[in-house]
Amino acid sequence: MPDFLAFAKRHNLSFKNHDLLIEALTHRSYLNEHREYTGNHNERLEFLGDAVLELAVTAFLFKKFPSGSEGELTSYRAALVNTISLAESAQALGVNEFLLLSKGESRDKGRARDVILADAHEAIIGAVYLDQGFEAAEAFIAKNLYGKIDDVIAKRSYQDAKSRFQEIAQEKHGITPSYETLSEEGPDHAKLFTVGVFIGTEEIARGEGKSKQEAEQSAAEAGLMTLRWS
Repeated sequence: MPDFLAFAKRHNLSFKNHDLLIEALTHRSYLNEHREYTGNHNERLEFLGDAVLELAVTAFLFKKFPSGSEGELTSYRAALVNTISLAESAQALGVNEFLLLSKGESRDKGRARDVILADAHEAIIGAVYLDQGFEAAEAFIAKNLYGKIDDVIAKRSYQDAKSRFQEIAQEKHGITPSYETLSEEGPDHAKLFTVGVFIGTEEIARGEGKSKQEAEQSAAEAGLMTLRWS
């Protein structure tokens, strides 16, 4: 079992209810594999943390950019709180060392691991909020996310993944990327599309989604990570 107190101490988090931190770092798969474990998984805390995160980041951006339009602020917020950004911050926090996962999930890499890390990050925010209130949760968010905003604007990472991927591909290779639907599975009301993103004839990455548009965005996001353009 990881030393959760060490994690809290490392990040100056003083939990009154230590079980909240353990819950925040417990993935559902761990419970499935360890029936003797009596704690909860982190999905409820993630749900709460997501709402706290959105409010905190929205207020931060509203104050920082007094002339920013609703559309600009929405784009900036999306860039700060998307899966890639939250996963990167979770990595920097050392969350990987403390996650309770099944053996199978612990081997996940790439996007699957990023989703787990991003969810855990939101769950930690939810745990801090429940234990210490909004001010402490906002301070934790500020320390780990607000500093990214200048880089977000400089790199235009507030653009959606397809727009960013196209812009960088044209800049680096002089080529407009293309997307190809590789498979469609499931009934008409619940299809799952798999799309590949290509630069020329080279397939860079794949993405899945409930629509072709969603799968293309997912593929572009995966492509940005694969080529380290994010």
